[in-house]
Amino acid sequence: MTTLLQVQNLSKHFEVRVPEGWRQRKATLRAVDDIAFDLQAGQTLGLVGESGCGKTTTARLVLGLTAATQGQVLFNGQSVESKRDATWRAQRQSMQMVYQNPLGALDRRLNVISQVLEPLLIHGLGDSLSQTEQVQDLMSSLGLPRPLWYRFPHELSGGQRQRVVLSRALILKPSLLVCDEPVSALDVSIQAQVINLLQDVQERLGVAYLFISHDLKVVRQVSDQVAVMYLGHIVEQAPPNQLFSEPWHPYSQALVSSVPSLWQGQNQKRHILQGDPPSPLSLQSGCVFQNRCPHAQSICRQVKPSLTPMNPERQIACHLFAEHPRRSDAPMEARS
Repeated sequence: MTTLLQVQNLSKHFEVRVPEGWRQRKATLRAVDDIAFDLQAGQTLGLVGESGCGKTTTARLVLGLTAATQGQVLFNGQSVESKRDATWRAQRQSMQMVYQNPLGALDRRLNVISQVLEPLLIHGLGDSLSQTEQVQDLMSSLGLPRPLWYRFPHELSGGQRQRVVLSRALILKPSLLVCDEPVSALDVSIQAQVINLLQDVQERLGVAYLFISHDLKVVRQVSDQVAVMYLGHIVEQAPPNQLFSEPWHPYSQALVSSVPSLWQGQNQKRHILQGDPPSPLSLQSGCVFQNRCPHAQSICRQVKPSLTPMNPERQIACHLFAEHPRRSDAPMEARS
């Protein structure tokens, strides 16, 4: 299987000013800190974690919309830079983004067929007749009938707008779609339609997805691999059937246990995290999860754990698994 996307030791730090008495001081915000993952062609990597953990910043780094502080992103073996030059524009033809708010992603002054046509005009692909035919065929295949083509975004439903955004992203025939909360602004019934549409598109066109979402049930449904982020770090990565049936990292356990289960009902065991997340402006040395982890040890406060492979499919950043992957005292409670 071909590796489409490689993220290697990627970090993004922002210099900010924070109040200190009647003055301000400079501080470093570590939005993304030394993460790494691979994405295979035609597969989906789900990226989950609480708000502010760095998921959207990761998406922007992958697309070259934000310059990295260190590390690199390789797309089809070529480095993705943020220089906005000819090389970057050629790469972006194969790397597109589906945004969280479809209405905000569309121009309210243009009808939707003009907005789907626009990427072809920008990249100069084909003549006028072939461009129009491509747009019409794609919009029809994505469930947008002819009466909707000449409407404006505010005249469409949320699901129809997201189909337009997806059409605009797919018209350039990309090999990678970065989906940043693509269904969070939609009703539940419409969410199911869009998820089914994304899966159908992937099956027909072989598009790879970097799928960012707070909805763990959706991530479980669409993903081939799931990466869990906490305060700019990936703390665990595994196939969804392993991660959601037996999460290893204490933070992953808390996330997975928060998903209601019809089968367990009142017997469902919750892992409640104590304390508040530390400020990303003043992180302590060692593990970023140390002050909320019920299994923290002295080494956790001194040494930052690296993301370590436990088997060919699973990685974890936790000292509890550094020497003995299946220790009996490790936090391994499974959910059925």
